Amino acid sequence: MSRTPFDLSRRNVLAAMGLGAGAAGLAACGAPSGAGDADSAVREGFSQADLSIPEGFEGRTPILFWAPWTGSNFEVLTKLFAEFNESQDEIVAIAESVGGYADLNQKFTAALQARTVPDIVCFPEMQWLQFYFSDALAPLDGYFDDEWSLDVYLDNYVSEGKAAGGTYVVPFARSTPLFYYNKTRYLEAGLPEEGPATWEDLAEFAPELAKIKVDGRPMSAIAFGSDDAWHGQADIWGFGGANSTEDFTVAINEAAGVEWLEWQRKFVHDDGYGYLAQAAGTDFEAGLTAGMRGSTAGLTGITANTEGLFEVGVAYMLAKEGEQSQVPTGGSGLSLVRTESQERQDACAELFRFLADPERSAAWHIGTGYVPIVKASAETQSVKDLVAENPNFGVALSQLENARTADYTNWFQGAVTEISTAQTKVYGDNTPAQEALDAAATALQETLDDNREDIESIEFEGWK
Repeated sequence: MSRTPFDLSRRNVLAAMGLGAGAAGLAACGAPSGAGDADSAVREGFSQADLSIPEGFEGRTPILFWAPWTGSNFEVLTKLFAEFNESQDEIVAIAESVGGYADLNQKFTAALQARTVPDIVCFPEMQWLQFYFSDALAPLDGYFDDEWSLDVYLDNYVSEGKAAGGTYVVPFARSTPLFYYNKTRYLEAGLPEEGPATWEDLAEFAPELAKIKVDGRPMSAIAFGSDDAWHGQADIWGFGGANSTEDFTVAINEAAGVEWLEWQRKFVHDDGYGYLAQAAGTDFEAGLTAGMRGSTAGLTGITANTEGLFEVGVAYMLAKEGEQSQVPTGGSGLSLVRTESQERQDACAELFRFLADPERSAAWHIGTGYVPIVKASAETQSVKDLVAENPNFGVALSQLENARTADYTNWFQGAVTEISTAQTKVYGDNTPAQEALDAAATALQETLDDNREDIESIEFEGWK
């Protein structure tokens, strides 16, 4: 997954804007902009960033989305925007690709400093909160009605857009991790075509896969990556543990966490059935490994990239035998930027409403692999046809029942980096799991302690 380089902290954003610690203290005195009151979102001095209005759409209210996607995902987005623009004659929605989430974070932070901003942004998981605390986002509740509200979206993702009783994000490009495997090789090895359900299954299948030679070497059962913290969240839950508890105590280096990462260390270094890849997805698509963990958002692309090479299978994220498979929610939602224009903010809400249409949500899902975030979209004929044609999409849909918000540690980019670093030391350097996790735990606890007050202030209800 592409992630932002900054810690989730109002202080970091305010510092980047040149406002300093004094402004951070003022921001701590109350929740930004009153939830449910659209008028409170307007603020003078923050104007729209430069944009190019397409020919034939002059005279409309222009709204600008800095989109954190490239390639086919951005192409699907632009088609949806074109549909919106043709569906009415008052608004023109313009999407500009800024690269990935990290690029968006940097560009938006600079834009806040310059006070020339886009109208819409889209940040991953809970990392939008840093901009909520810097008062950069507008509440959306005042736009909801009987036809468009949080009720239309999958329940797993709704609470992740709320803070202190207000809604600042509506779900859009949401995902979960999946276990991807090379079904063609599995069948060649005489293994079940539905793939593994547990880590014990993978250990049983690995020797059979190793009998298959790829470039003269035994085929590996799985390739790990250097940015696997998101996947690691599912792993540690699948061993009955957690990265941290609801009382802000780091637990990643306790018994369950050590068992999880030590199991993977032995699988890689003692058994030789896995390895640390420079790019696990690239190796998987090239047929160099029989398995990897990836996002549902990659399902459409991976299927297309491997067509004619091998059949892709997907399974729930693996758990230890006897434990429940659980997956962290991923991806991003749409946020409204506070600017000087009520007219543009109202226009953005109309776009959000348009994208929440079941058929359009289905089109985004089919074109990208992101989950059909609007409940009714899963019942559209186009999604039913897709699942019938490619059952992998059905697996991704059914796994949603196991999706939940990640532990607090994964709300902070610095903490995510610490976890990924610990995993990489184990996968790449054969560092004992206890040693790697103990080293990470100290920094993780410091992060939680530093941000506890902010997190408590949003009154998060996702785990209740």
